[in-house]
Amino acid sequence: MKLHELADYLNRLESTSSRIEITKILSELFDHSTKNEIKIIVNMLLGRLAPSYENIVFNLADKMVIRALAEAYDRPLVEIVSEYKKHGDLGTVAQLFAVPSDASVEIKIVFEKLRALAQDEGEGSQERKISSLAELLRSLDPLSARYIARIPVGKLRLGFSDKTVIDALSWMEVGDKSKSKVIESVYQVTPDIGMIAEIFKEYGSKNLYKHAAPRTGIPVMPMLAQRLKSPTEMIKKMGKVAIEPKFDGLRTLIHYKKGETLKVFTRNLNEISAMFPELSVIGSQLTVDEVVLDCEAVGLDPDTAKMANFQTTMKRRRKHGIGKTSKKIPLRFQVFDVILSGGINMMNEPYIKRREELARVIKPGSLLVVDAYQITSDASQIEHEHKKYLELGLEGVIVKKVDSKYVPGRTGWRWVKMKEIESAQGKLADTVDAVIMGYSSGKGKRAGFGVGQFLVGVRDKDLYKTISKVGTGLSDDEFRKLNKMLSAIGVKEKPKEYIVSKTLEPDFWVVPKVVVELAADEITKSPNYSAGFSLRFPRLARFREDKSAVQATTLKEIKNLYKIS
Repeated sequence: MKLHELADYLNRLESTSSRIEITKILSELFDHSTKNEIKIIVNMLLGRLAPSYENIVFNLADKMVIRALAEAYDRPLVEIVSEYKKHGDLGTVAQLFAVPSDASVEIKIVFEKLRALAQDEGEGSQERKISSLAELLRSLDPLSARYIARIPVGKLRLGFSDKTVIDALSWMEVGDKSKSKVIESVYQVTPDIGMIAEIFKEYGSKNLYKHAAPRTGIPVMPMLAQRLKSPTEMIKKMGKVAIEPKFDGLRTLIHYKKGETLKVFTRNLNEISAMFPELSVIGSQLTVDEVVLDCEAVGLDPDTAKMANFQTTMKRRRKHGIGKTSKKIPLRFQVFDVILSGGINMMNEPYIKRREELARVIKPGSLLVVDAYQITSDASQIEHEHKKYLELGLEGVIVKKVDSKYVPGRTGWRWVKMKEIESAQGKLADTVDAVIMGYSSGKGKRAGFGVGQFLVGVRDKDLYKTISKVGTGLSDDEFRKLNKMLSAIGVKEKPKEYIVSKTLEPDFWVVPKVVVELAADEITKSPNYSAGFSLRFPRLARFREDKSAVQATTLKEIKNLYKIS
């Protein structure tokens, strides 16, 4: 497929806000694609060059792309800057200055050039990237340039995610979404939607299950806990359960295979292996040569060995000086599940068997520590253990059905978390992980921060619906940090996946990228917010840099929280 053909599809996608129409256009595009190019097309549609877990990024800010545009079209930098300020979109500026051309370039060639650009490292790489991007843009027609200019800064602005791609693949095969669940179940275990599209294109849905097995080096979507109001309700829904402590740490998936590079992934599939130099000796504490472990990385005070809070643990994510930081903040990995052991898939085994396997696989030590657990059918014991762990400074308990399989995502009553109903965080039964959609300038002291309050929303499939405005719970430093984060992802127009009433529109819009954990006193029904609910007295609990927007609290979860609070 030629790039100008793909650009025509992108233009159609950008021009509609109808979810069904977007799905149909994508289905048509996939049907028109060959099996050798659909993987490339899917990745380009999502504005990336590889699955998110491969960490292939451009590291080009808007100002660098502005320089590339000036070089590509031989225009003064000040003119490009002026047009960018006017339109607020690098793609529009590229389209404005690009020269009409009959030249047609294959998407594969463009993709390879973008990938080479992203992987260019070392001294002088920024200048080389600018020149390479300029050369590429110069060869493109105006509409193609519009979309290629947006990709390096992550602002393709098509308004859909992997979920819509899954629906479109189903639509391509059967004309509706009936195959979406099959595709998504494979995606949860092998989250490379480009590869899945390639397999689906050639073999259809029947052969997908062959690829639904965990492998070292490819992260599985982690299993997540639901919420229930009381221990009595937990026993009623789940029967016999296991009680585990809930640690305030960083969810990590450790992938170890003897003789290969160890990899560690977060719950949103980011690889953060460099953050944990201590794991280089992990093999000495294992009895198998290949394993995937689900755990919580918990920071420790080096003097007292007491557990540090989440914010302290997250300091280990800094890219520079990790050797010094690892000594200041040593870690312990609280292991609570095993996904792969000795090359054998453990996901379909019951909870008890997986716990027995953990005991066999991990030797006693101080780096990897297997979580304690108790089996019970007694609601009062859950309450007792919950209070005990809270007194020890933990977050209470996680309750797990003893015969449950490891199922990625938050489905069914297999795992349930229980938090203190009225705590320092607020009276709400649990915190809410919301996506920042935009922000307004501050007044008085906050005018200096650039942010006075911010608009947040929750996820409803591929849409984001408003639930609150937040302006409390932040320190001065956190306001400054937030301004820096939001300034980098600002866009001039409201993203098409946002549902926001006119009365709530902020001064500045941002793409859905920053997730914040919010405490509140309660959830109330509200016609003013597009979610249909609002948070009463919302305040920032912490930034969730370990979560992506697609892992934010869903509208379905808000409805459940409303019922149990």
